[in-house]
Amino acid sequence: MKTRLLPFSALALFIAAGVASMRAADDDGFTTIYDGKDLSKIETEGNWKIQDDGSLYLEPRPGEKGWQRYGSYLWLKDDYEDFVFDFEYKHEAGGNSGLYFRIYDESDPTAQGFEVQILDCYGKEKLGQHDLGGVIKTAGPLVNASKKPGEWNRMIVTLKDGLLTVELNGKLVQKDLDLAKAKPSDKKLAPSGKIAIQDHGLPFWVRNLRVKRL
Repeated sequence: MKTRLLPFSALALFIAAGVASMRAADDDGFTTIYDGKDLSKIETEGNWKIQDDGSLYLEPRPGEKGWQRYGSYLWLKDDYEDFVFDFEYKHEAGGNSGLYFRIYDESDPTAQGFEVQILDCYGKEKLGQHDLGGVIKTAGPLVNASKKPGEWNRMIVTLKDGLLTVELNGKLVQKDLDLAKAKPSDKKLAPSGKIAIQDHGLPFWVRNLRVKRL
């Protein structure tokens, strides 16, 4: 089979069109935090490993259990005020994790930030604050949007002017939740803070991590 070569002018237009397409993909205002190969925008002491399919796999090391190893969480390097955080995740049966935001003290994100719960709740009918899509100590989810263990889920977390909206697999599980009013008395809603994904000492996968400042 012969290889057909494009004339220089046609090749230049083809390359230009490709560059324009890539720029258009970036023009939505999002910053890619993890694209399948680059970990430069992430900090962690945990055992997160890049996989052949581009996902990032959390493989607990011997003796790693529970959620109180905060340095092992997957941390975005910058602080964020209002934002949209868009990512995909999956877990095994019994999986557990969480998406944290407005963490103003990294020594204890569970006490000094807010968490949208990630938990295997497939088939569960009655959900509370500690179930999938709930905000720990704050509000339960509106619906159960869980997929089966082993399937990819997409979560989009939006925080603007103190109002939290969470979309999970195309369904709203939180809508305009006023954190200043709904939070417990021992919680502080900081004006800005870190975003992190929990290491609960269980296998967990993430991919396509993107964030946009509002």
